Amino acid sequence: MKNAVLVLTAFLFLFPYKLMAENTLVSIEGTWDIEDERSISFAPQLSIDEQNIYIYSEEELNDLEVIIKDSLGNVIYYNVTTVSGYTTYPILIDNWNKGKYTIQIKKGSRYMQGIIRIEYDEIMRTSLNTGDISGERRMPLTDEQEAAVKQIQREWKKPSPKPVLIEGVTGSGKTQVYIKLIEQTLSQGKEAIVLIPEIALTYQTVRRFYARFGDKVSVINSRQSQGERYDQFKRAKKGEVQVMIGPRSALFTPFASLGLIIIDEEHEPSYKSESTPRYHARETAIRRAVLEHANVVMGSATPSVEAYSKAMNGEYSLVRLTTRYGSRPLPRVSIVDLREELKAGNRSVLSRELRQKMKGRFEKKEQVMLFLNRRGYAGFVSCRSCGHVMKCPHCDVSLSEHNNERLLCHYCGYETGKPRICPVCGSPYIGGFKAGTQQIEKVVREDFPEVRTLRMDFDTTRTKGSYEKILAAFAAHEADILIGTQMIVKGHDFPDVTLMGIVAADLSLNAEDYRCAERTFQLLCQAVGRGGRGEKPGEAVIQTYHPDHYSIQAAAVQDYQAFYEEEMSYRMLLDYPPAAHMLAVLGSGPEDEKLVQAMYYLKLYIERIYRENDLHIIGPAYASVGKVKDIYRQVIYLKHKDHKTLVHIKDQLEKYIEINSGFRKIYIQFDFS
Repeated sequence: MKNAVLVLTAFLFLFPYKLMAENTLVSIEGTWDIEDERSISFAPQLSIDEQNIYIYSEEELNDLEVIIKDSLGNVIYYNVTTVSGYTTYPILIDNWNKGKYTIQIKKGSRYMQGIIRIEYDEIMRTSLNTGDISGERRMPLTDEQEAAVKQIQREWKKPSPKPVLIEGVTGSGKTQVYIKLIEQTLSQGKEAIVLIPEIALTYQTVRRFYARFGDKVSVINSRQSQGERYDQFKRAKKGEVQVMIGPRSALFTPFASLGLIIIDEEHEPSYKSESTPRYHARETAIRRAVLEHANVVMGSATPSVEAYSKAMNGEYSLVRLTTRYGSRPLPRVSIVDLREELKAGNRSVLSRELRQKMKGRFEKKEQVMLFLNRRGYAGFVSCRSCGHVMKCPHCDVSLSEHNNERLLCHYCGYETGKPRICPVCGSPYIGGFKAGTQQIEKVVREDFPEVRTLRMDFDTTRTKGSYEKILAAFAAHEADILIGTQMIVKGHDFPDVTLMGIVAADLSLNAEDYRCAERTFQLLCQAVGRGGRGEKPGEAVIQTYHPDHYSIQAAAVQDYQAFYEEEMSYRMLLDYPPAAHMLAVLGSGPEDEKLVQAMYYLKLYIERIYRENDLHIIGPAYASVGKVKDIYRQVIYLKHKDHKTLVHIKDQLEKYIEINSGFRKIYIQFDFS
């Protein structure tokens, strides 16, 4: 947004005015006193903004004549007014042009006159705090990184280059590869966009890129004001910045000559918009790159199953980084069975092994991170004795507990009562997991009273700049342990962190989502990879009720290929993406009965227009959150091998909704997976 800086120049002290008693020139910088037959306190009490001049007066001044003339002597403002009691008197000018203006203020036979100069200057706001960022310490690329860069460059030289997917283990130096590719892009006079999944990653990412590219870098995120975001887009459009860093909204930066789009941590679900328009940053980036003849590079230690499947099918070019930078070993991983902890009488959120390893790290003055895996947590019910989770018999997702002690599937609507005892082992210890970051922090302080703690979750990161403050404090060793949710395990690099504890690996594993095993594997790999990134070796402890689950076993050894093969077998069996395509028809409205009826008619219409048995219809059922701000929500899932078939059904549904008056109070959205 343009900030108009209107400068009141030093000409103000040149005002000639006459006293009735003496013919003397007096400096306007002084204050006129009414009792001395002087006029108005002017110069020190006049302010200017974009459209107004404000006159302030301590005393009432009647019949004050105000005249403003432009540089040609034309009167652009005239008024007779009264100014009194510290009130402001706005002089509204529709359009101030640059130049000199004469202001005359008359009271009776006394007057004063001065000149103001109007100047406009654009000051672009930025939220970048670069004061403590030193110049880049050049890190030479490893042979593997050099080979990756050359492979990508060969792909770019092809007539129709494919998007590139970098699969690199945690700590393999994907960022260094990004920087090398950006260097090449900027040398060609083009610009680059770097997408990061969350604001929490901004701190270290910006530091790395700013240290290398300086003022060519800007950042945009949702914690900025609308004006700040506008300014960054304006700077990009004017060519003042060449590298824009931010979440999915940064994808729309108006660069004139876009050359490269980088999607870091490509697997993150935050790249998918959950509000209208429901776009995925990955697909949108690829489309923009095609339109502007740019390149797309995606990177992750744990690529999404969809992206990796496309790499296997040849739609993407696959580049692998298999070793950590400096040949540092991956952390040693221990898997703790929480069922055995319960049998041993330990009801704490910290296992005996984790507590012992934490004690050792604190004695060595090393740092620890504790990760509570709460993503996707929606009140699933499990047995604490055997680990059995109550699942839908039709959809293979966990049932969610509701206030009426009913268990509900948010895919198909299956409903059953909450059992009193475990149907597998008969244990009465059945219920939901109740731990939170505050509870964990309390336990840590009780067990280790001398240890300094920091907590990073939704409650501690509400204010602007809170992410940066917490991460900077931890990096500066102002705390010995950092406790947090998924925001602490992605993209951060703390050399002195030698122990990562995953408090409850099962929480995301039992979400009511077909991607829950994938999400769990990704989060655990990212969490394990935070340790041992410096010279000191790292270690990780995974606490779980399902130590034999394939996602946890694969995450412990960072074996993506083993996980992918197992996961794809389940996706193919149940026709979930990418084995098949899925369309979600999302309905919402203020009246529950009308919504239920509308979604029922939509299902009947789908069955009428498509009679083949290769279409799998699930629902309608209430969404995972069935009511938000008095708006009810339901969903129908459609699964089919052919994407065009689903598009055709969507088009027919839109026509049906448009001509049917019963849908006027129902809001329908379509979301492809």
